[in-house]
Parts: sequence; C-alpha cells; structure tokens
Amino acid sequence: MKLLTMIAVMAATITMGKSVSAETGLNTLIEREKTNLSAVPSRKFSGFFGIRNTSLKSRRAEPKLEFTKAWLDSRPPAKGGEQFACLAEALYFEARGETVKGQFAVAEVILNRVKSAQFPNTPCAVINQGTGRKYQCQFTYTCDGHKEVIHEKKAYQRVAKVARAALDGFKTDLTGGATYYHTTAVRPRWSRTFTKTARIGVHLFYRDERYRTALSN
Repeated sequence: MKLLTMIAVMAATITMGKSVSAETGLNTLIEREKTNLSAVPSRKFSGFFGIRNTSLKSRRAEPKLEFTKAWLDSRPPAKGGEQFACLAEALYFEARGETVKGQFAVAEVILNRVKSAQFPNTPCAVINQGTGRKYQCQFTYTCDGHKEVIHEKKAYQRVAKVARAALDGFKTDLTGGATYYHTTAVRPRWSRTFTKTARIGVHLFYRDERYRTALSN
C-alpha cells in the first residue's frame, strides 16, 4: 500500500513538472514573439491585417497646394477611373494652354457643376452634357465634329495631375462658385445675365445666382 502511494506521488510530481515546464516554454515563446513583432515597422504590421494606421497618416499631411508647374511636377503620376479620365481630358482640351491656376479654375467650375442642382452629378455627365448635337453641348470639344486626340503628352500629364488633385479634395476657391466660363475671345449671350466672379488668364468666370448650391465652403 505504501509502495502504491509512493508511486502515485512520484507520478503526480512528474506530471506537475511537465506542466510547469510547458508553461515556462509557452511564456518564453510569447515573449520572443513580442520582441519579434515590436521590430516590424507599423505600416507593414497594419498591412498584414488590413488596418489603416491613422496616426501615421496624420503625420504625413498632404503638401500645400501651389499653382505652379514645379508643384505639379513634384506630384506622382496621376491615375484613376472613369471620372478622373473625363476631367483630365476636359482640362487638356479646354485649358492646357492656361496657367496652372487657370487649369485649377476650370476644374473647379466642372466640380461646381457636379455639386449644383442645375447640372448632372458626375464629372463625366457634366462634361458630356449635350454631346451628340453639333455645337449644342456644354464643352465644345465634345461636339465640334473633331476626334479627341491627345498629341501633347507632357501637357496631358500635367493637367491629369490637376484633375487628380481637384478630385482628391484640394481646395482652390478661385472662382466664387462659378458654373460657367468663356475665353476673352468671345462674348456669349448668357454672359450678360450671369454674375462675373473672376478673370484668370484668358478665361472669365460666371455664377448663375438662381443656383447657389455650387458656392465654395
């Protein structure tokens, strides 16, 4: 009987020893993994789990907008979907010869139209409004009967960056909520009934006072 008791005690001691040993090994493994994970850059660690590191993003604030070619050249190549492509094309055909400020002003008018109840609610729909009827469209290049061909690649790359910045929310506040513009070479009839808000380069900008929803905040 004493022998059986001694065997039981020895077995319990061995089992306990194994448990303690296993627990110690687990703790060691956990501490080792903590050390390894702490060495992983936060942006990579976030990427493993699809987590956005908002504190890191806030430290990398967007550079202040400047209406210069140097600022545009410092931006990464612009890309995007259908709405981006429409806006970039419109800026190329409508304003590639303008200053950078003038290009942003034209982009602002198009996006003001998007915000206005008077016009369609996407850049593509705004730009192509009336297309199909020769010289009856809102943007002449879309209905003048000529095929839209981009010959000046560098000019397009620059206006594409303007389009990207405008769609990304860079505030410009250049036109006072204008939803119309024309060049100084012409004087359309509607210009007599709308409020002129700005002149930038060779473009004059106008606002229709009946629709003030496009006013910049």
